[in-house]
Amino acid sequence: MDILASPGRTLAAIVAYLCAVVVVATSAYMAAGWSLGDSFYMVLITVYSVGYNEVHPAETTYLRAVTLGTMIFGCTGTILFTGSLVQVLTASQLNRVFGRQRMERDVARLKGHVIVVGLGRTGMMLARELKAGGAGFVAVEVDPKKAETAEALGFLCVIGDGTDEDVLKEAGIGRARALATVLPNDAANVFITLSARSLNPEVTIVARGEMPATEGKLRQAGADHVVLPAHIGAERVAEVILYPELTRHPRRIDVQHARERVLRNMGLETEVVVAPEGGSMTGRSVAEIEARGAGRFMVVQVMRQAGEVVTRPEPDFVVAAGDGVMIVGRGVAGLRCLFDAPEATESPPAA
Repeated sequence: MDILASPGRTLAAIVAYLCAVVVVATSAYMAAGWSLGDSFYMVLITVYSVGYNEVHPAETTYLRAVTLGTMIFGCTGTILFTGSLVQVLTASQLNRVFGRQRMERDVARLKGHVIVVGLGRTGMMLARELKAGGAGFVAVEVDPKKAETAEALGFLCVIGDGTDEDVLKEAGIGRARALATVLPNDAANVFITLSARSLNPEVTIVARGEMPATEGKLRQAGADHVVLPAHIGAERVAEVILYPELTRHPRRIDVQHARERVLRNMGLETEVVVAPEGGSMTGRSVAEIEARGAGRFMVVQVMRQAGEVVTRPEPDFVVAAGDGVMIVGRGVAGLRCLFDAPEATESPPAA
């Protein structure tokens, strides 16, 4: 192991070396008949080159050899100790300065990257996913401690306030392909979205929103996509409660979510409606339900109350009370009333 790889280990080794020199030299003087105090004092003034008079005259060849050896090895150890101590005191500062310069160079080389603003729980999870996916990205974080944690994980990180345009420029907003602002503060996310859109009209912006009412403001500010973590979490909890059979198979539900994303890109929506007791669609076949919808939707899946999941049900499949019916179409959210309406309802609401 190379002790020079660590300033702390180097300093410890040099201190041990100096102690060994002092012990050996003191013992050598004592062997010549000097007292412990005189021997130790002689070693110290020799090692530190103080220049006081000798305690006892070094008249013999032995004493001169001991004194000469103490000078050579002691002064060498003192010089090494001083240099190592300076290294220990300055290493962290130098590493921070040079590390920051190296990171700035790496950020300057990025092009077509992703900027993640905020390294809270959501931001850290997002950064890990981007790294796992091999996407180039740089994080923006105002808290130096969080930034240090990110750098320790190998993330490029710009320390600064994401609402500051200069910080976004330092993160390469002009060259970025996407920006995700995931701060827990809606006002800050709106401001960052405005700034990013003005600095790069072509960048794709994904913004986090805490309150559903903020979604409209974020889109007006220029966000291409708005994610509401609380809303997504509530949907997931509802799935676990309403459809336990489906949620026992994570892969199945992940595939379903992937399908929903594809459908949204096609301008279609999905909705899950629980057929109520006495509803106009309860007790009817899939063909009858789709006919009553006047072609505005189609039934793609039925989740039985008992837990059975039926994908692409046959036209004669009958929906019972308590079944979860997944429909796909345009504007399907407004069709929930068809299922909730009493048996007498015969026609869907006007489009």
